Amino acid sequence: MQLSQKHKDYWNKNLTVTAILLTIWFVVTFVIGYMAISLSEVTFLGFPIPFYMGAQGSLIIYVAIIWYYAYYMNKLDHEYGVHEGELE
Repeated sequence: MQLSQKHKDYWNKNLTVTAILLTIWFVVTFVIGYMAISLSEVTFLGFPIPFYMGAQGSLIIYVAIIWYYAYYMNKLDHEYGVHEGELE
């Protein structure tokens, strides 16, 4: 099956947003934990950043990543005419 330019554009946009969101996930999951000692002097809402991120900050970011990906892909599906239902 030969892919059209429209299919390639759709796939490239999908891969781009996936790479960006995975980079954010990697930083939140691993980099902040790896640099916890040097980041412990920085506070957010009165808590050291590593503690806050471990307790709830990373979970909020994970949910935001999932929401954004679903929102973006739904919009992209409509743009390229491959959606399954109505856009809300």
